[in-house]
Amino acid sequence: MKLIPAIDRYIFRLVLMPMLAVFVIAAMLLMLDKMLKLFDFVAAMGGPVNVVFRMLANMMPEYASLAIPLGLLLGVLLAFRKLATSSELDVLRAVGMSYTRLLRVPYAMAIGLAVLNFAIVGYLQPLSRYYYEQLNYQLVSGALGASIKIGEFTTLADRMALRIERSEDEGRRLMGIFARVADSKGQVLAISAREGRFLSLKDSPDTIVLRLADGEIVQNEPGETPRVLTFSQHDLPIDLPAVEAFRKRGGKEREYFLPELLKIGWSDHVAESVRASSQASFNYRMVEVVMMLMMPLLAVALAVPPKRSTSTLGVFVSIVMVVAYHKVNEYGQSVASLGRVNPVLALWGPFALFALLIGWMYWRIAYVPGGQPIGALERFAATAGKQLRRFFRRHPGARKLAGMRDAA
Repeated sequence: MKLIPAIDRYIFRLVLMPMLAVFVIAAMLLMLDKMLKLFDFVAAMGGPVNVVFRMLANMMPEYASLAIPLGLLLGVLLAFRKLATSSELDVLRAVGMSYTRLLRVPYAMAIGLAVLNFAIVGYLQPLSRYYYEQLNYQLVSGALGASIKIGEFTTLADRMALRIERSEDEGRRLMGIFARVADSKGQVLAISAREGRFLSLKDSPDTIVLRLADGEIVQNEPGETPRVLTFSQHDLPIDLPAVEAFRKRGGKEREYFLPELLKIGWSDHVAESVRASSQASFNYRMVEVVMMLMMPLLAVALAVPPKRSTSTLGVFVSIVMVVAYHKVNEYGQSVASLGRVNPVLALWGPFALFALLIGWMYWRIAYVPGGQPIGALERFAATAGKQLRRFFRRHPGARKLAGMRDAA
């Protein structure tokens, strides 16, 4: 560490903590939104709760690929904003340190995170996406034990209908059971029981036993009088339906590794639509990784507020710009996948425009004396703020209403 100059260690500490905080917060927000949808979906399918967390774990690489660039951007931005508002940046500039020199550590971090993001989007994300689809398939098909729903008739093995009134003890104890079983000879059994529970068989994994307690069986055979039997305990074997094996990885372009996308996208032996979607996915992943190298420049350009100002407009603008650019890339990928636009033009065109904009913004802040890339927005925001304050001073009723809203 002694080989690293003190100023670089100081900037590293300033960048690291906000970057990690933003990364964690962004990932958690994305996970919470997905978690609510997954809980609703799994509950509707009657699946176990732990499958929600397994599915979320497989979504983490996708969330990380979005949270890492945002964390890098805001980490550098907040670090340089602190330097600017505390006048430390003016001191560093006065002793001859340029913005380019101060960006040495942020760029080292950006290159490392870009390599990490390349590994995520190129290899880890496709694999985790495949496992997510596999869990989704198993949940829908009933391979996770998610077939029986409370209060509804469920058909098993095409010859048995089962209905459960309610469940207790997290589904291990079933109450109010009715079953109707038919065989190939026309015999029908109508079984009702007060309670029961499912038991697995070690020797026969494709069969489970429904152990019933305190019930009766009505046996109907063609041409014979129905017979009624009562029991205190009865074991009813149930053959589990055969579940078709899940497909191999690669059913969608999102599940291919980068070398596989290269091979498919520029192959003459696949359909044109498959080539277009593969090329679009490859260019989309690459442009998202390369754009991370522009994040430190954008962060510095928006971090320094005007003199004698503590405006946070730059933070807001940075988030809007990154999210908007990400959405433009998603749209470009979808259009390129349909073959309407060349993937290079649809994805690298917006990248070139965005990079030129960032380069101009950085040039304004670094090489133009008193330059402010968003100076017009800063002046507009300041004027709008003054007008709002003047309006509330002239209209006490509006000020009172605003106070009531703040209190609520």
